[in-house]
Amino acid sequence: MFTGIVRERGTVVVADATQAGRRLAVEAPAIASATAIGDSVSVDGVCLTATDVADGRIAFDAVPETLSRSTLGRLGLGAEVNLEPALRAGEPLGGHYVQGHVDGLGRVRAVDREGEGLRVTIEPPRGLLRYCVEKGSIAVQGVSLTIAELHADAFVVALVPHTLEATTLGTLAIGDELNIEVDVLAKYVERLVSSLER
Repeated sequence: MFTGIVRERGTVVVADATQAGRRLAVEAPAIASATAIGDSVSVDGVCLTATDVADGRIAFDAVPETLSRSTLGRLGLGAEVNLEPALRAGEPLGGHYVQGHVDGLGRVRAVDREGEGLRVTIEPPRGLLRYCVEKGSIAVQGVSLTIAELHADAFVVALVPHTLEATTLGTLAIGDELNIEVDVLAKYVERLVSSLER
């Protein structure tokens, strides 16, 4: 379980295809220093298991299922990624409950300057919009955000200067693909309501 509060921006230093999928290694000294083999780490919003930790780097193996549902298969050497270690008991929940299970890929439709921040319009897969509400939570590239506006085929998030500096979202451009995870509470409510209507 994660909160969507990015703790470090890491740099991809290994991105190799393997028979089992893809091996990634990320240079992230701060998070690596507190990570052990077997720990879960959110990488751009995808929950991955650390398979090796050494010299400020964390290695992960991504299977085809993960690669087909996220942007991880397109990461190249030098790419920056948002990192968050798994939430530990007693730590504050600064964002919202994020599982690290990507629901689909969104695409940036517009990026507009708004003071010192940005207003970004994102088109998610149509089936995900039913879980989105204005002022509700959503995870984009592993970052917990609030939906500022909701349209028939897109949602808008407002990015403050701190988010632009602390995450990779400050480099977004029109057409970029993004890992989207909707609020898991919305999915549970839908499941409960549908079972009551039967």
